[in-house]
Amino acid sequence: LVRPDTGSVTLAGQPIEGPGPDRAIIFQNYSLLPWLTVFENIALAVDQVYADWPKSKRHEHIEKLIAMVNLTPARDKRPKELSGGMRQRVSVARTLAINPRILLMDEPFGALDALTRATLQQETLQIWESDKKTVMMITNDPDEAILMADRVIPLTAGPRATLGPSIPITLSRPRRRVELNDNYDFKQIRAEVIDYLLKATTRNHSQVSKMLVLPDIEPETVGRSRLTIGRPTQPLRRGEVKQEVVEK
Repeated sequence: LVRPDTGSVTLAGQPIEGPGPDRAIIFQNYSLLPWLTVFENIALAVDQVYADWPKSKRHEHIEKLIAMVNLTPARDKRPKELSGGMRQRVSVARTLAINPRILLMDEPFGALDALTRATLQQETLQIWESDKKTVMMITNDPDEAILMADRVIPLTAGPRATLGPSIPITLSRPRRRVELNDNYDFKQIRAEVIDYLLKATTRNHSQVSKMLVLPDIEPETVGRSRLTIGRPTQPLRRGEVKQEVVEK
């Protein structure tokens, strides 16, 4: 949807010129159509990509995806009748239904409570294990990145942020968060990722010395009469110049 300012984007050696079914995205805010049911939201994608399939085959495919994300009892419910976690599962199913070569996930669990987030992390990993799609996920949570990924690429600090080094995640699969808490390798990788992020932020800071001239707004002297022998009291100060160090 957005063209690069410089360079190019390719997939399997072919330039990407616009949207296509070989790439699919899961948004943080679900992006479900509120007037459609779970089945109909998924069907929206399937009917677009597999318009040449018979209707019975498309329905069978949709039912399979709904079952994969454990939403069969809610297939006829609309988004407002679903919890946040269930809505995100619909979004995952809709995306997987078109069988993309690359799955893009934009902070897919960022808006969920901790329990739902942990549940969907495991469900997403199980779906990935069964299909082994290439997945690129953006997250602000280092623990989530290490739990789910084969490699983590931290971003450098802004304003001109770019890709940092690729950090391989050598932990064996399947991974479970409770078990990782006591895993030495997990702690080492986590320390490496966080250390890089902290250093990247520090490198981008600079100190500037500025002379700040405060406005000449004078307070009244507390506890003294407004008039002293018929004349207004003198202000506490006429002006002030203060030296400060500002970090940006």
